[in-house]
Amino acid sequence: MEIKDIRISPTRKLADFKICARFMSGTKPWLTLGRDYRACLTTVSAPLREVYAAKENGKAVGFIILQMAGTFRGYIQTVCVAPNARGRGIGTLLVRFAEKRIFVESPNVFICVSSFNKDAQRLYRKLGYRKTGVLKEFIVRGHDELLLRKTQGPLADFTGSKRRLHGGNDKRR
Repeated sequence: MEIKDIRISPTRKLADFKICARFMSGTKPWLTLGRDYRACLTTVSAPLREVYAAKENGKAVGFIILQMAGTFRGYIQTVCVAPNARGRGIGTLLVRFAEKRIFVESPNVFICVSSFNKDAQRLYRKLGYRKTGVLKEFIVRGHDELLLRKTQGPLADFTGSKRRLHGGNDKRR
Protein backbone atom coordinates (compact mmCIF):
# COMPACT_ATOMS: atom_id res chain seq x y z
CA MET A 1 0.00 0.00 0.00
CA GLU A 2 1.06 3.54 -0.66
CA ILE A 3 1.12 6.35 1.86
CA LYS A 4 -1.64 8.08 -0.11
CA ASP A 5 -3.99 5.29 1.01
CA ILE A 6 -3.64 6.37 4.65
CA ARG A 7 -6.54 8.40 6.09
CA ILE A 8 -6.13 10.44 9.27
CA SER A 9 -9.23 11.38 11.25
CA PRO A 10 -10.18 12.29 14.82
CA THR A 11 -11.27 9.45 17.08
CA ARG A 12 -12.80 9.08 20.54
CA LYS A 13 -13.64 5.39 20.07
CA LEU A 14 -12.59 3.05 22.86
CA ALA A 15 -11.75 0.34 20.30
CA ASP A 16 -9.26 2.71 18.61
CA PHE A 17 -7.80 3.72 21.99
CA LYS A 18 -7.22 0.05 22.87
CA ILE A 19 -5.43 -0.62 19.58
CA CYS A 20 -3.26 2.47 20.06
CA ALA A 21 -2.42 1.44 23.65
CA ARG A 22 -1.37 -2.00 22.37
CA PHE A 23 0.90 -0.39 19.75
CA MET A 24 2.52 1.76 22.42
CA SER A 25 2.90 -0.73 25.24
CA GLY A 26 4.57 -3.34 23.03
CA THR A 27 7.22 -1.13 21.41
CA LYS A 28 10.00 1.33 22.04
CA PRO A 29 10.24 3.95 23.39
CA TRP A 30 7.36 3.07 25.73
CA LEU A 31 8.91 -0.24 26.80
CA THR A 32 12.06 1.59 27.91
CA LEU A 33 9.92 4.22 29.65
CA GLY A 34 8.11 1.49 31.61
CA ARG A 35 4.68 2.28 30.17
CA ASP A 36 2.46 -0.80 30.31
CA TYR A 37 -0.86 -1.28 28.50
CA ARG A 38 -2.94 0.28 31.29
CA ALA A 39 -0.72 3.39 31.45
CA CYS A 40 -0.80 3.71 27.66
CA LEU A 41 -4.58 3.37 27.57
CA THR A 42 -4.86 6.12 30.19
CA THR A 43 -2.61 8.36 28.05
CA VAL A 44 -4.56 7.73 24.86
CA SER A 45 -7.98 8.23 26.42
CA ALA A 46 -7.17 11.27 28.57
CA PRO A 47 -9.72 14.08 28.37
CA LEU A 48 -8.79 17.39 26.74
CA ARG A 49 -6.61 15.66 24.17
CA GLU A 50 -7.17 15.41 20.45
CA VAL A 51 -6.52 11.89 19.17
CA TYR A 52 -6.17 11.24 15.46
CA ALA A 53 -5.95 7.73 14.04
CA ALA A 54 -4.13 6.90 10.81
CA LYS A 55 -6.01 4.10 9.07
CA GLU A 56 -5.32 2.02 6.02
CA ASN A 57 -8.35 0.18 4.62
CA GLY A 58 -10.15 0.93 7.88
CA LYS A 59 -7.40 -0.62 10.04
CA ALA A 60 -5.36 1.53 12.45
CA VAL A 61 -1.68 1.79 11.52
CA GLY A 62 -0.77 4.70 13.79
CA PHE A 63 -2.03 7.65 15.78
CA ILE A 64 -1.08 11.03 17.17
CA ILE A 65 -2.21 12.81 20.33
CA LEU A 66 -2.30 16.61 20.54
CA GLN A 67 -2.71 18.94 23.47
CA MET A 68 -4.31 22.15 22.26
CA ALA A 69 -4.92 23.93 25.57
CA GLY A 70 -2.70 25.42 28.23
CA THR A 71 0.75 26.99 28.18
CA PHE A 72 2.13 24.65 25.54
CA ARG A 73 -0.81 24.84 23.16
CA GLY A 74 0.30 22.86 20.18
CA TYR A 75 2.07 20.08 22.02
CA ILE A 76 2.37 16.74 20.23
CA GLN A 77 2.09 14.39 23.18
CA THR A 78 2.44 11.08 21.35
CA VAL A 79 3.27 9.80 17.89
CA CYS A 80 3.01 6.06 17.40
CA VAL A 81 3.10 3.85 14.33
CA ALA A 82 2.22 0.16 14.42
CA PRO A 83 5.37 -1.99 14.42
CA ASN A 84 4.43 -3.67 11.12
CA ALA A 85 3.80 -0.28 9.44
CA ARG A 86 7.03 1.49 10.40
CA GLY A 87 9.50 2.77 7.84
CA ARG A 88 6.79 3.74 5.34
CA GLY A 89 6.52 7.46 6.14
CA ILE A 90 3.43 7.21 8.37
CA GLY A 91 5.17 8.98 11.27
CA THR A 92 6.09 11.85 8.96
CA LEU A 93 2.52 11.97 7.65
CA LEU A 94 1.14 12.13 11.20
CA VAL A 95 3.54 14.89 12.30
CA ARG A 96 2.81 16.98 9.21
CA PHE A 97 -0.93 16.50 9.81
CA ALA A 98 -0.43 17.71 13.41
CA GLU A 99 1.57 20.73 12.28
CA LYS A 100 -1.15 21.76 9.87
CA ARG A 101 -3.73 21.46 12.67
CA ILE A 102 -1.60 23.28 15.26
CA PHE A 103 -0.40 26.17 13.07
CA VAL A 104 -4.03 27.27 12.71
CA GLU A 105 -4.07 28.15 16.43
CA SER A 106 -0.44 28.60 17.40
CA PRO A 107 2.86 29.62 15.80
CA ASN A 108 4.64 26.86 17.74
CA VAL A 109 4.64 23.09 17.71
CA PHE A 110 6.28 21.36 20.68
CA ILE A 111 7.25 17.73 21.12
CA CYS A 112 9.38 15.78 23.57
CA VAL A 113 11.58 12.92 22.48
CA SER A 114 13.49 10.52 24.69
CA SER A 115 17.27 10.91 24.70
CA PHE A 116 17.70 7.26 23.67
CA ASN A 117 15.23 7.48 20.75
CA LYS A 118 17.73 8.37 18.02
CA ASP A 119 15.44 7.43 15.10
CA ALA A 120 12.71 9.82 16.28
CA GLN A 121 15.29 12.55 16.92
CA ARG A 122 16.55 12.17 13.36
CA LEU A 123 13.00 12.37 11.97
CA TYR A 124 12.11 15.49 13.96
CA ARG A 125 15.38 17.20 13.00
CA LYS A 126 14.64 16.42 9.33
CA LEU A 127 11.17 17.96 9.76
CA GLY A 128 12.64 21.20 11.12
CA TYR A 129 12.42 20.76 14.90
CA ARG A 130 15.13 22.25 17.10
CA LYS A 131 16.02 21.40 20.68
CA THR A 132 14.94 24.08 23.13
CA GLY A 133 15.57 22.30 26.40
CA VAL A 134 16.34 19.13 28.32
CA LEU A 135 14.08 17.64 30.98
CA LYS A 136 16.53 15.65 33.08
CA GLU A 137 15.25 12.20 34.01
CA PHE A 138 11.71 13.46 33.48
CA ILE A 139 10.04 10.07 33.00
CA VAL A 140 12.59 7.47 34.07
CA ARG A 141 15.95 7.51 35.76
CA GLY A 142 18.89 7.47 33.35
CA HIS A 143 17.07 8.98 30.36
CA ASP A 144 16.20 12.58 29.58
CA GLU A 145 13.40 14.04 27.50
CA LEU A 146 14.44 16.58 24.88
CA LEU A 147 11.99 19.41 24.34
CA LEU A 148 11.81 20.31 20.65
CA ARG A 149 10.07 23.20 18.92
CA LYS A 150 9.15 24.11 15.38
CA THR A 151 8.07 27.70 15.05
CA GLN A 152 6.63 30.23 12.67
CA GLY A 153 7.50 33.08 15.05
CA PRO A 154 6.79 34.47 18.51
CA LEU A 155 3.41 33.94 20.13
CA ALA A 156 2.92 37.71 20.55
CA ASP A 157 3.07 38.20 16.76
CA PHE A 158 0.69 35.37 15.93
CA THR A 159 -2.54 36.20 14.11
CA GLY A 160 -3.83 32.73 13.29
CA SER A 161 -7.10 32.11 11.55
CA LYS A 162 -9.01 31.06 14.69
CA ARG A 163 -7.43 33.32 17.26
CA ARG A 164 -5.79 36.71 17.50
CA LEU A 165 -3.33 37.51 20.25
CA HIS A 166 -1.67 40.73 21.45
CA GLY A 167 0.39 42.51 18.87
CA GLY A 168 0.10 42.42 15.12
CA ASN A 169 -3.01 44.11 13.73
CA ASP A 170 -5.38 43.20 16.55
CA LYS A 171 -7.99 46.02 16.65
CA ARG A 172 -9.79 44.72 19.77
CA ARG A 173 -7.41 46.31 22.29
